Amino acid sequence: MDDLDTSLLRLLVEEPRAGMREYARVLGVARGTVQARLTRLERMGVIADYAPRLSPSMMGYPVLALVHLHLAQGRLNDVATALHAMPEVLEAHTIAGEGDLVCRVVARDNGHLEDVIQQLIKLPGVVRTKTEVILSERVAYRVLPLVIHGGTTPAPPGPDSERQSNTR
Repeated sequence: MDDLDTSLLRLLVEEPRAGMREYARVLGVARGTVQARLTRLERMGVIADYAPRLSPSMMGYPVLALVHLHLAQGRLNDVATALHAMPEVLEAHTIAGEGDLVCRVVARDNGHLEDVIQQLIKLPGVVRTKTEVILSERVAYRVLPLVIHGGTTPAPPGPDSERQSNTR
């Protein structure tokens, strides 16, 4: 990624509703250049989504929790598939450490959260859970600091990198 990519990404994060013409004007380049850069960044996977960030709290789900799931051996894919059917599960990540998966879940109130946890416990393959209720958000999801810091796309490891690690 070069300086133009970084500037374009910064604009996308800071002004997501501005159009192609505005991005081109601010960056001092042609619209075709902006479009080509965006297309390349999308293909590279740097730009993953253009969706707005919705507030579950403002949609009636003010309770937010992290639920750690401990799974029976070999059940990860089954449980992950079942999680897709639960609208309260916003995301799930395989983890190293305590548990096998951590899920970010929302609920209408504490009673609803208890119901969601009970649904999770009943999933075939879930052995036990551990829940942490989130009280407040101190740092919202963000990527702009990475853009400003000069995020780069990692190069795939080459044959020399493996050879060097084996000789040390």
